[in-house]
Amino acid sequence: MSVHELKIELPESLSEEEAKILLAVKSFEVGKLTLGQAARMAELSKRAFLEFLGRHKVPVFNYPPEDLRRELEL
Repeated sequence: MSVHELKIELPESLSEEEAKILLAVKSFEVGKLTLGQAARMAELSKRAFLEFLGRHKVPVFNYPPEDLRRELEL
């Protein structure tokens, strides 16, 4: 996996740590990064990243409701 570096100016209201976490969350949410990759980007353990996702109501599993209904009927 290649690594890219991006430099941006952040507003004073947003720390570098918060920006990393927010970028990691969104990248995970849209399927650009795996859970492990996103946790590394956010500089958190997988467990801490999962807890952050839960606190912010970001789904961890991409499981369509129709599939779940079908499986529950089995």
